[in-house]
Amino acid sequence: MSKTAESVKGFINEWALNILILLFGTTTLVQAFIVPTPSMDTTVMVGDHMLVDKLAYAPSGPISRLFLPYTDVKRGDIIVFRYPVDINQNYVKRVIGVPGDHIKIVDKAVSVNGKMLNEPYKQQIDSRIDPYRDNFPSELPPRNSFAGFSGGMEMWDRAHKMLESAKDGELIVPEDSYFAMGDNRDNSADSRYWGFVPRENIIGKPAIIFWSYDAPTEDLVGYSLTHFVDLAKNFFTKTRWERQFKLVRGYSQE
Repeated sequence: MSKTAESVKGFINEWALNILILLFGTTTLVQAFIVPTPSMDTTVMVGDHMLVDKLAYAPSGPISRLFLPYTDVKRGDIIVFRYPVDINQNYVKRVIGVPGDHIKIVDKAVSVNGKMLNEPYKQQIDSRIDPYRDNFPSELPPRNSFAGFSGGMEMWDRAHKMLESAKDGELIVPEDSYFAMGDNRDNSADSRYWGFVPRENIIGKPAIIFWSYDAPTEDLVGYSLTHFVDLAKNFFTKTRWERQFKLVRGYSQE
């Protein structure tokens, strides 16, 4: 099958699945998710309300595999997952490394298996080079320390444990684990700071943005009275109409 035919087939499958989700979705098939932080700007933004396809990475059965486009988690996919430090929180990041990958970051540029990634989706808002954040894996910061952009990101013990397995200046992703980073690369608490994402923590992939509203993180997380007042006053002016029904897609690094 030609690349054009594969692209058309993928596009049709993607839209067909999104329509099914919108028409028949339940908590088993789909989960609503609100983006609370700017770590994935501008791919997804604070205030984006998304539907997460929970079937995307489900194990296929002998019959269901014929009808549903199950896939493996791939490098470049955007995933929603239970935060390994606190599984009551859900995070959204991009998969940078899959099991067996060798990862290295030099002066902000990410290399996987010796090849520099093409990352048109990322943004870097800090011109400075942080010795840990931007040259990774590097010397282990002290435990309970902070490293990185604008006051720093907290280093968790599971990140220290991850870094202890680095060899020859590269991090090797173990089985059933994934290395994930935010597209807003200089302002993202990601696998550099809290370690690998276990396969079992992955909920699914974002499918479509059904509403986007320009509100601060604290309003979106707590749904405060202030937020409801703001909605009543500014629903039409602060809704990002251009993001309505926007598909959320990964970027293939295969």
